[in-house]
Amino acid sequence: MTTAEDVAAIHTQLGRPPRGVRGVAHRCPCGQPDVVRTAPRLEDGTPFPTLYYLTCPRAASAIGRLEANGVMREMTERLATDPELREAYGKAHESYRADRDQLAAEDGIEPLPPGMQTTGGMPTRVKCLHALVAHELAAPGENPLGREALDMLEPWWTDGPCVASSDEDGTEAGTEE
Repeated sequence: MTTAEDVAAIHTQLGRPPRGVRGVAHRCPCGQPDVVRTAPRLEDGTPFPTLYYLTCPRAASAIGRLEANGVMREMTERLATDPELREAYGKAHESYRADRDQLAAEDGIEPLPPGMQTTGGMPTRVKCLHALVAHELAAPGENPLGREALDMLEPWWTDGPCVASSDEDGTEAGTEE
């Protein structure tokens, strides 16, 4: 269930209103949303293939450092030479597509075309660690490369929430970054 407070936090995290949110798919240990589940199509019908979307700016920044250090290239090279990794990554791709198609059915909308990408370059390359980590956080054990990237990250939540939230009496709690 996504609350008004969740939507406000996601808006602050992204710096813009969130689009197509269908729920919080994972919460950071600090309690704030860090991954949302999004509709396969936006309100105007535009395809939106990214089902699990990372929203936490601290996590995104940490993942960006991994990308800048060449982790995606190394992972893609391993996909070409490691058949077990390639098979597991292919299964992650199929699982992602099945989850996205199920959400389309639940929303009563047409699923995305069968050949449309899933996310992050799956199943043949690594294009976006943010998307792969989001998938692994939302569906633990599903994405082997998302898991690897997640294991490389320092805990991003140790300094407290990335956005302020209102507690029950309406006062602000947490920190803003």
